[in-house]
Amino acid sequence: MNLSLEHPEMLFLVIPVIVVGFYLLRKTKTKLVEWRMLVAFLLVIALASPYTTVTQTISEEDPSLVLVQDQTSSMGIFTEEAGGDLYKALVASTPTALVQLTGDKTSLGDTVTQYAGSGNQIVLVSDGNNNAGRDLPEALEFAKETDTPVYLVEPELTTNDLSVEMVGDKTVVVDNQNEFGIVVRQASNQSASYFLEVFVDGQLAQSRDFTLEGRNNSEKPLPINQAFTTLGAHNLRVKITPQGEDRNEVNNEFFKSVYVIPKPKLTLVTNEPDSPLGRVLDRLYNVSIVSTYPGAAALESSKVLVLDNQLMSSFSETQIKEIKNYVSNGGGLVVVGGEQAYNYGNYLNSSLEEILPVLSKPSEYKGGRNLVLILDVSPSTAAHQTQADILANAIYIIQNENLRDANAGVIAFGSKGYDVSGGFVFLGLSQNREILEDKISRLTPDEQSKTSLNEGLNTAKAMLAGSDGELDAIIISDGAIEDSYEPSLQAARELQELGVNLYFIHVQSVAPSQADKTRNYYAENLMGELGLENSYFHINKGERANIGFEPPAEPPEEGEEEEVVELDAYPLLEYSPDHFITKNVNLSNASITGYNDVTPKAGAERLVITVTGKPVLTTWRFGLGRVAAFTTDNGEGEGSRWSSALYGNSTARLISGTTNWAIGNPRAEEGAAVDSPDTWLGTPSDLTLTMYDEGIPEVKLDGSPLDLALTGRNTYEASINPDSIGVHDISGYPLAVNYQLEYRDVGLNEDIESLILATGGKIYTEKDARALLLKDARQNSERQSDEPVSLKMPVLLAALMLYLGEILARRIKEMRKLKNAQIEVES
Repeated sequence: MNLSLEHPEMLFLVIPVIVVGFYLLRKTKTKLVEWRMLVAFLLVIALASPYTTVTQTISEEDPSLVLVQDQTSSMGIFTEEAGGDLYKALVASTPTALVQLTGDKTSLGDTVTQYAGSGNQIVLVSDGNNNAGRDLPEALEFAKETDTPVYLVEPELTTNDLSVEMVGDKTVVVDNQNEFGIVVRQASNQSASYFLEVFVDGQLAQSRDFTLEGRNNSEKPLPINQAFTTLGAHNLRVKITPQGEDRNEVNNEFFKSVYVIPKPKLTLVTNEPDSPLGRVLDRLYNVSIVSTYPGAAALESSKVLVLDNQLMSSFSETQIKEIKNYVSNGGGLVVVGGEQAYNYGNYLNSSLEEILPVLSKPSEYKGGRNLVLILDVSPSTAAHQTQADILANAIYIIQNENLRDANAGVIAFGSKGYDVSGGFVFLGLSQNREILEDKISRLTPDEQSKTSLNEGLNTAKAMLAGSDGELDAIIISDGAIEDSYEPSLQAARELQELGVNLYFIHVQSVAPSQADKTRNYYAENLMGELGLENSYFHINKGERANIGFEPPAEPPEEGEEEEVVELDAYPLLEYSPDHFITKNVNLSNASITGYNDVTPKAGAERLVITVTGKPVLTTWRFGLGRVAAFTTDNGEGEGSRWSSALYGNSTARLISGTTNWAIGNPRAEEGAAVDSPDTWLGTPSDLTLTMYDEGIPEVKLDGSPLDLALTGRNTYEASINPDSIGVHDISGYPLAVNYQLEYRDVGLNEDIESLILATGGKIYTEKDARALLLKDARQNSERQSDEPVSLKMPVLLAALMLYLGEILARRIKEMRKLKNAQIEVES
């Protein structure tokens, strides 16, 4: 029992009790004082209000429900009045409030947040697509934190609907090829055929038939390449004509505005102006090519300074200070390697190196670990409520500080094993960890599958085969592997033969197939047969397994040379695949024959490395500017230089992406610059006007003046909300307004299912909800609660009993003494 005090400061009253008590004891020396001191002590304790906490099970036979009925415009593809019959059934049996969402916006996140945490359980009858207010994943996380189960009732789809969207940059450079992507979505899982038309500035540019397999093509949008030869406002329009069911026509057409600017000015310092690097830059930008550093004045109008294979001795300290100032004030710097740069150009400990994100010395040995998480997403994990703990344990491992040098892969298995992470991802970057955690949190059980651990192990074997360093595989499961025990044991032994360290985290549940007839767990037996008893972790729901990962291998002792791996060619890897520079670059077949051996500084970000772990592209921020260290050469001379293959048609995007990242804002800092992102009907667009020249700003939307608010030095803002679809004019700057966002995401949102389960809720069809939801809600209403229990009254009673006992004892003693005196008198 844990005792606490509500008013501990009252204990200071013990001091005067002790002082007075000892004083009286010295004067009278009777037990009466001791008794009265003890009573006083108890009274002081009572004033301090002692209490303890008692865990109680609270159960509600009639749980309070809030049914959220989504009747917004996009729900027209489902059964009419979805959820109506369910509400009637629930309200007849338990207190149920009805909340109806109508109109052209769906604010599920706001609604969940409003009703979470107040003793309610929330029922969503919706497609799960949220397009206004608070993000739904954030709201569901809040519901989870406040112990509010959220149930999702998925209505039945009655007709299909297709939508189209075009993605890509709004600000583009004149005469450059730009790639735009066309994303097509549908509500159904069936294949859907449609006729696609693309218009450029109102003229048909291309058209053809397509077939969409699956719900959408957002992972690989249809590419559209387009160059613009004139400056200013342009527009693209894409239209699809479905050849089957299509509920809404409004989302079959999409507008995209494009603003074409002059080629950004760039300064290239090189001794080889005709190199592949020089040709790529000259084609894309307005390049000033010089053989020596041109001075600060020449850089004033330049967005980026590119130093190609330059010796440190070719710069004076004054010039380096100028470059520092240039970058600190927002300029970009790209330093390209070669036989006269970095470790070959005396950059080490130089003033130029202070600006760079790398040190010009060989990369230190960092050890290595390849880790695969094998996650159980079979139906038993949902049925026995272990799915949330399985995913949470996986995320807990991803966050382990001792794994910052590791490459991690994530595999999920039910009937089949499949790669969730898309291969290994380096855990040393926070954004990589966030991406993995997001992918893990979105995993959902497949109701039609079974627990085939062997499939997950075989997928892990394919991922780990050929990998070097320490190899780890961690199974996280509810242990219901009875049907796949033998093939799983064989697959695990094959992993052991590869040198893989196996771990099994068994989240205990009531699944009958997790144990044999003698109540021995199959997971524990499997690890025992492998001789890995110490690598078996049996945990309860809510617990996290602590695997003692050994620290990374130590670097070589000082003076001891690291073994250098020499290859004829070094294939390249995208170390941070979701960075602006690398996200649209495919390096699967790219390789180099040489590099400058450098070490990234703390705070720098490695984007591209060789298969041997050597940095090739590293970036960071310096002041207001951006710096990229490209530590291979300019590609000059087939076979005689290092990186000729990087300057081809597909891989040259790495060069342009690096330069564009270093540029930041490609628009010239002159005149008045308007920026306003394309938007959706009914959703305001935030306009920003930057005045580089003196004058009173005046901006018009389709000829009508806009009210601008001064928000910073030479910066004005306005919120604009056109009331019609199409391309609008903002004083020569284009703004596209498309159909309402409500119609973009069609069909059921499968991404939120794991988040629903994590709150303790479940997912139903309408028919299943009428049969099971109230039963599950009653079960979820049973919860443990720590209730405070006051001990003040027992303490007061003890003081009273002690006080009365002392009086009673004293009276009895006095009566006996009086009686004895009477006897003596009589005798």
